[in-house]
Amino acid sequence: MASIVKNVKGVMLEKDAIRRTLARISHEIIEKNENLSNVALVGIMTRGVPIAERIKKFIFSYEGISIDTGVLDISDFRDDMMKSVSKPDSPKFAFNVVGRDIVLVDDVLFTGRTVRAGIEALIKAGRPKSIQLAVLIDRGHRELPLRADYVGKNIPTSRNEEIKVFLEETDGKDEVILLEK
Repeated sequence: MASIVKNVKGVMLEKDAIRRTLARISHEIIEKNENLSNVALVGIMTRGVPIAERIKKFIFSYEGISIDTGVLDISDFRDDMMKSVSKPDSPKFAFNVVGRDIVLVDDVLFTGRTVRAGIEALIKAGRPKSIQLAVLIDRGHRELPLRADYVGKNIPTSRNEEIKVFLEETDGKDEVILLEK
């Protein structure tokens, strides 16, 4: 793994804290959704996907219900990046999103642009009953009027700081660090 050139200001969450945080988010999802069989978790690539899978495992261990999970690539739905002139294809899931309570899962909530793109992509796939948002970290600085339903940890940052999430599945370790840009 390449070393990070930026200055590390501190470790915000370590492995055990991430586990406890995702366990708490899982309990909150259970409490908010009476009919868990109607809930599906959709992870935004890249780190939202393993977070969604971990939440699925926690919910199964608590309730014995296996929640549907999906992977969402929002790159063609971003409004802050160059995209092709063709209209993006509808996302494909192994389940139907129509009428479902979808929990969109991501690692860090910042400006809200990724979430906006995720919502647009989900709606293109069908009309869910509801869309909820779960994030490991909320760092503030919203550019859109969005908020998460489930937040692991609020870490207020300045514009010259960055939150970096490392997960075992993608990075070989579990850790959240604060960096100076």
